[in-house]
Amino acid sequence: MTMSDSQVAADWELAKLVHELDLQNNARQRERVGSLGLTIAQASALRELTGPMTMRELAERMGCEPSNATVVIDNLESQQLLERRPHPTDRRAKQLMLTPEGAERREKLLESLRGEELLMTGLTQQQQDALQDLLQQAISRH
Repeated sequence: MTMSDSQVAADWELAKLVHELDLQNNARQRERVGSLGLTIAQASALRELTGPMTMRELAERMGCEPSNATVVIDNLESQQLLERRPHPTDRRAKQLMLTPEGAERREKLLESLRGEELLMTGLTQQQQDALQDLLQQAISRH
């Protein structure tokens, strides 16, 4: 079954709207985390580092490959926001731990995110829930 021109145009328009929403959201997030001296990836790592964990665990929580997380972790370590320590049960692994300064920066980040105007301001909770369900369905199809 082939799609009609109007279906293709509607699909294209929807993709443009989702992309524009993503651009706006990323710009807001970059501004917020930039004021804390962080990149988006560094902010993601700090947000997800809720306790001691391995690089692999953190990368999974960040939604990236461990090799990509390494650069982020190296930068956070050079800023003395986290440190690598020997893993208590796995000699091959290191545990990532926030330093006191890292914990303080993480708390400032969370405060900043809590104070952020919500992405979907203007939509009712029911509309937000419906949009989330639809986006999850669309994502799971691919």
